[in-house]
Amino acid sequence: MPHTSRAGALKPWEYQQILERYKWGIIIHAHSKKITQSVSLAIESKAFCDGYYFALAFNDCSLCAQCAGNTGQPCRHPKRARPAFHSVGIDVFATARKFDLPIETLSAPDDEQNWYSAVFVE
Repeated sequence: MPHTSRAGALKPWEYQQILERYKWGIIIHAHSKKITQSVSLAIESKAFCDGYYFALAFNDCSLCAQCAGNTGQPCRHPKRARPAFHSVGIDVFATARKFDLPIETLSAPDDEQNWYSAVFVE
């Protein structure tokens, strides 16, 4: 996949061509964005080392307290940053519900957040 800046990022419908090559993947669920990102990157790395060189993780980034991209600066961790699950056109709510995983909109600030990431392997 070509490296692009946020301004030049692929559109969700352009990801469809990329996602069509995958036959299976793994969904990671936790109540911590940092955990889902860490686990998905570890699975992606292990899959790559095991010969699945097109393994690709999608997760909400939690690498930096303040995202450089939000200020127009280049990413501080371009080798570890991945697109968010939802930013490539995947309906996270529908996907989680399809697999009977917990997900609801938050109605109060203290509601427990469900975070999801995915790794597409082959």
